[in-house]
Formats: sequence, C-alpha cells, structure tokens
Amino acid sequence: MQISEDSRVWIYQADRAFTGTEKEQIEKALKDFTSQWEAHGFQLSADAEVRYNRFIILMVDEAQAGATGCSIDKSVRMIKDFEQQFNVNLFDRLNIAFRRGDEILSLDRDRFELEIQSGRVTEDTIVFNNLVQTKKELDNNWETPFRNSWHARVFESILASGN
Repeated sequence: MQISEDSRVWIYQADRAFTGTEKEQIEKALKDFTSQWEAHGFQLSADAEVRYNRFIILMVDEAQAGATGCSIDKSVRMIKDFEQQFNVNLFDRLNIAFRRGDEILSLDRDRFELEIQSGRVTEDTIVFNNLVQTKKELDNNWETPFRNSWHARVFESILASGN
C-alpha cells in the first residue's frame, strides 16, 4: 500500500526480537486489522509492518479519515493481545533500541547508561526515535545518531562526563 508521508505513525518496540513464526503471525494479524480498521464507520487508509523483527509500526493516512479515540483504542488492544500471545513487552518506553553493527539491541535505561559510560554507545551510535509522528519522520529521523536524538538530552550529563 502506498501511504502518504504525512500519515500518522505509532511505533511499538519489543523488548526482544520476534521469531520468524511470531513475525509472520503478527504481520498477518496486522494485515487483517488494517484492512478492517474504521473510525466512526469510515474505513481508515492504514498500513502496518514489523520492521527488523522488533518494531510494530502502524500508519494511518488521516487525509482520508482520521483515527479517533475508539479506533486508536482498538489498535492498542491488538498490541496488548500481541504482548500476551508472544510474552513480549511492547509498551516500555524506557527500553532503548540501538544498533551495534548489524544487530539491533534494546536495553533498559540503567543498562543503556552503562553502555554509554563504557564507551560501547557513542555519539555516533544509531538509536531509534520511536517518538516520530509521521511517515516522513519515520523515513528520515527514526534511525538517527545518538547525538541528534532525544536520548542525548536525557543522557547529556553522562556524555559530558567523558563517555
């Protein structure tokens, strides 16, 4: 599906990578969900994907019909169902994902801070900004160097102390 770069985006990050089977099951459920997703009786122009076996990304082109509280609640229920079904956490906003070579890792705040202190996470480390709001931001600013991210502001004192 072609979706506008202005489409609204929600990103749910798993605290571990999905297995191949889990990814297939989630993608099928996402396809079924987005093909029937409505807001106040209007079909939403929506798309979804699992990226890097770790991120569930939902998108709605609100130029046609906007997502509403009830329609968003339905998507959140689906994500919570995934949590139960696959024994994974998808709502921990303090779980930070980053790249190390070709691998994508995620750590809680304290362990991520230790990675910074040890120098294993540097200003050039690619982190994932799951706060992006649109597909355009997803395409351009989701994967970003640590120094350009909101993460750098949160861990500024640790970076300043010599990394």
